[in-house]
Amino acid sequence: MEQAAIVLLIIALLSWLYLLLFHRSFWRASERLDTQRPSLAEWPEVVAVIPARDEAASIANALHSHAASTYHGDYRIVVVDDHSQDGTGEIASNVARCSKRPVVVTCPPELEEDWTGKLWALQHGLDIAANCAPNARYVMFTDADIVHAPDLLARLVAKAETEELALISLMARLDSRGFLGSLLIPAFVFFFQKLYPFPAVNDPSSPMAAAAGGCILMRKDVLDHNNGLASISSELIDDCAIARMVKGLPPTRKLWLGLSSDEVISVRDNRPFRSVLTMVTRTAFTQLDYSTWRLVATIMAMAVLYLIGPLAILLSPLHQSWWIAVTGSAIWFATIVAYRPTLSLYGKHALFAFTLPLSACAYTLMTVISAIQHFRGQGSAWKGRSYVVQKRQNPGAIMVSQHNNSLKPYQKNPN
Repeated sequence: MEQAAIVLLIIALLSWLYLLLFHRSFWRASERLDTQRPSLAEWPEVVAVIPARDEAASIANALHSHAASTYHGDYRIVVVDDHSQDGTGEIASNVARCSKRPVVVTCPPELEEDWTGKLWALQHGLDIAANCAPNARYVMFTDADIVHAPDLLARLVAKAETEELALISLMARLDSRGFLGSLLIPAFVFFFQKLYPFPAVNDPSSPMAAAAGGCILMRKDVLDHNNGLASISSELIDDCAIARMVKGLPPTRKLWLGLSSDEVISVRDNRPFRSVLTMVTRTAFTQLDYSTWRLVATIMAMAVLYLIGPLAILLSPLHQSWWIAVTGSAIWFATIVAYRPTLSLYGKHALFAFTLPLSACAYTLMTVISAIQHFRGQGSAWKGRSYVVQKRQNPGAIMVSQHNNSLKPYQKNPN
């Protein structure tokens, strides 16, 4: 038993040394937008597409932030009210009437089979944008619960223009109020960085591609070249699918993904545990390609990386091995070193670095719950829609339901 524990401890320690030294320095959380005031000789036209489904609580704040943009070029906003039941469209229309920026509020046709809801709404927004902003050089995809700083768009466009970026994305600052928010939200951002190291995403020679759906600015001609979003219509993790699509186009397309301090802020309340649970379980098993083996491997890896070190210390009165205790301390210290920059980004006390093993357990459990929902046929549910994989050999094949999460495929209205 002791020999097995020693082997696991060595594996964990070597893994953390690799993550700290060779995994593209993901843990430094250093990819930030330039703070210098941008300057361009010419400011190209930009159009924003905002999908909104039952976002009455946040849509007004989001639109007011766009209207307050200090961008010097033409800037238009298209709000796609995705069949909301809470008055989202009416609120958006009221804001549009007094907005300093042109705002179009539209409703898409009924969801077609083989499309996920958000991508369907985004594609409809692109179709509307082609008419109301035909000369736009850039398209911004953002969410109805995201508030932008007044100078954000100018900073994004300036960076995209000067660095010849096809896509630039900023991960929104998420609500982390309360104890649960402090425990879970910085950890979520940390795990996302570990899964998609931002320096690798930003390296044109690396195949790594990712984006954060709350704020994506991309070249419109790149979308036109790819016939819009049709090629990724059934993807559930839409932001990363868009990034892969862009980076995979010849010639090599440059991406940039960074972290927001206060430029992009999500106003979605994450204090209720259910808010985080829904956010994670919706796509956690999708991220594993619906593979049971990957799920098992993930559980084992999370246990070795985040649990064995603290357990070696806490159980030292039982095993009474100074070598095990010291190695466990080194592993836990490595997790603390890696986690501190992300905690600092969110303004959290350094003591929360000791809670990363608890956060890891929570997210591992959420991933298991996501898998259970899949095997029960519940699929990935969001705002009244369920997406169920028909064949595990083809994760892109989905059935879409909008009524009480039933599993019948959506049939387009013949009328």
